[in-house]
Parts: sequence; structure tokens; C-alpha cells
Amino acid sequence: MLGSLRSSCIDLVASSKFFNDRVKLGNLSRPLSDKWFRSGGGEERGGGGAAVHGRVKQLCESGIKKVPNKYILPASERPRVNGRRDTAAQNLSLKLPVVDLSLLHSKDHASVIQSLKKACEEYGFFQIVNHGIPIKVIRDMVDVMRRFFELPFEERSKYMSSDIRNPVRYGTSFNQMNDKVFSWRDFLKLSCHPISSALPYWPSSPADLRDKALLYVKEMKSLFMDLMEAILETLGVNRAVLEEFRTGSHILVANCYPVCPEPGLTLGMPPHSDYGFLTLLLQDDVEGLQVQHGDEWVTVEPVPDSFVVNIGDHFESVLHRVLVNPAKLRISVASLHSLPIERVVGPSPDLVDDDDNPRRYMDTDFASFLDYIASCESKHKNFLESRRLTPGKAHPDCQPI
Repeated sequence: MLGSLRSSCIDLVASSKFFNDRVKLGNLSRPLSDKWFRSGGGEERGGGGAAVHGRVKQLCESGIKKVPNKYILPASERPRVNGRRDTAAQNLSLKLPVVDLSLLHSKDHASVIQSLKKACEEYGFFQIVNHGIPIKVIRDMVDVMRRFFELPFEERSKYMSSDIRNPVRYGTSFNQMNDKVFSWRDFLKLSCHPISSALPYWPSSPADLRDKALLYVKEMKSLFMDLMEAILETLGVNRAVLEEFRTGSHILVANCYPVCPEPGLTLGMPPHSDYGFLTLLLQDDVEGLQVQHGDEWVTVEPVPDSFVVNIGDHFESVLHRVLVNPAKLRISVASLHSLPIERVVGPSPDLVDDDDNPRRYMDTDFASFLDYIASCESKHKNFLESRRLTPGKAHPDCQPI
């Protein structure tokens, strides 16, 4: 999986360029109206009213007994078949490889690097423990995000926007204007670089959100740099490349997966891969994350105070999805990292040669990709296929829309 670095053109959605060129204080894109969120999606099952989108938590708190039509997946894509969980969800759970980061700076360094390489190559996901981040910082982050999602909808709705490039964005699904089926989740997206430009736009309620999220973001950046240094070592790439990431893109996404009355009809997130370098995922104690391992969907068992690391599309990424729960709300916080958005992306010279491992894709800039995902974000692998240089069979996720 990491034996050769893909010349992926895909990066995170926020950037310093956005802050410099697009955002002026008090001039964020206007929040989508409540009327818009009540339009579209057709008649509600058993409710007779209009669909309410962008407020999944409100739907379940209203006492609904059925999932609205806009959230129902086609039968072939549901996590349950004929009222029962599919085989993977019912019978399989996955204990991801565990990497003890404290050993990176010990006599066991070489062994840890080999374990990390194997985890990346065989799974694309792994868990890290003894990462050095204070437990209080971790638990405070989950707590403050849980309290954000408990705020009145009128407060949260201030941050609704159809512009995926906004520095703060509250909503549901990937792209509400284009998704045919919505995801059973609410999310809060915070741009984190440059932090001095992003911070004034972050929610001011709960009152301690900015302070606790800022501390968490700084810890995540440090952890990301440590992990990237180790991963570059597994690839045999010159350590100087690491400097490219110090001013790289950084997005924080807090996810709330509310209780669902019919969890077999919908998903918290559909199958997807992340379009950065690394995603560091913090989750509470409620199961939900599933990874495609071989031909099966398997549930990742939460490990308290650890992080799940997800290799993004800049490498050979892994599909994953999120189940929803009929009895418990689930909170997760994803920290997504990549290169600076203005950087032109291509394969490392150390990993390609004209004879044995030629370039497979054209170099590209991120602006082109941003324009693409603004219209069909969840189908992003099509964009990569459009940059292909060498002939070959298309990846199954790269079929025309």
C-alpha cells in the first residue's frame, strides 16, 4: 500500500489562500435559510411534512419513529438486509494494529518502524497509544464538542453554509446541494491553518470551545509531524520532505451521530476515503467506525484515549464508513492533515523512475480539485482518474458519475 507513493492531487478543503483572498471579517457566506433546509427530499414517511435537513439531531429528538426519505439508502447500500445486519457488521470486529509511539525514541525504534510500515501496507488504518497527548486534553475535546451539539439549533445554525470552503461550517452529509441521500450525522468543520486567521471565526459558544479546541489542534499538529516523520522513514523518503508539512493544511471535523430509529436504512457516513495525507481520529466509547478489510466490512473496536490513524488518498487509502446506533449517540473528532493548498502535487522523485515505476498521474494544483469537489465531493476519485498518464484498468471507485 505504501510501497509507492501515489501522485494524488487531492488535498484538504481549507487554506491560507482562502483566508487571504476570500474571507473578510463579517463576510462569511450567509447561512442557508431554515426554509432551504425544509425544502427538497420529498414527503416524509409517516410525517406528512417537509424534510428537515442539516439538523439530524433535531429529527431524533422530535421523537420520530421512522427515518425520513432523504436519509434512506438504496437497498443494496444499506448496512442491514431483510431486517438483519449484514454478515460483516454482525460477526466481525477488527482490532487494528497498535503502534506505541513512545518506543520511537528508544532502542526499539527499528522494530516500531517496521510495525508501522506493515500497518500502513496491510491495513491503511492503525491505532496509536502512548502518544504523549494529555488525557485531559483528549477528554475535554470530546466533552466540548458534545456540548456544542447540545446547543439550541438557532445557535448552531449560524454556521450553516453551502460553501465547502468556509472556515467554519455546520451541516450534514458531504455536499447538501448535490447529495441524493443525506448522511445521519451533524458535523462542525473548523479550518485550523493559519490558526491566527481561523480562530476568530470559530464558534464562541460553548464559552470554552475556542480555548479547548485550540489546545487540541496544537497537540494534533505536533502528533501529525511525529507520525509523518516515521512514515517517511518507512518509505525511504528524504527527511527534508517533512518541512513541506509544517505549514500544511489542517482541518478539524467534529461529528455527531445521533440515535437513529432505523439504523438499518441509513449510514452516519457512506463508504469513502479521506483526501489528505493522514487523518487522526478521536472517538468516544460507542462503536460505529467500519473499515473495508478484504471483501468484508469490519467494526473497529474503540480503545480509550487512543487515536485511529487513517491513511488518506495521498497514499493508497482504505474505504471506511460509519454505522449509526438505535440507542446511543456517538461523537468523534477527525483531524485531517495535508500539504499547503497552493502546492503543486506530484510523486516524490525518490519513488518513481522511467523504467520500473513510471509516473502514473499528471501533477496538479489543488484549486482545480476544489472546484471539482464543490459539485461532487463524494465522488472525488473520478478526478484522480482524469489525471491518469498511464493506461490501465480504472479503480472501481473511479467509474463515471
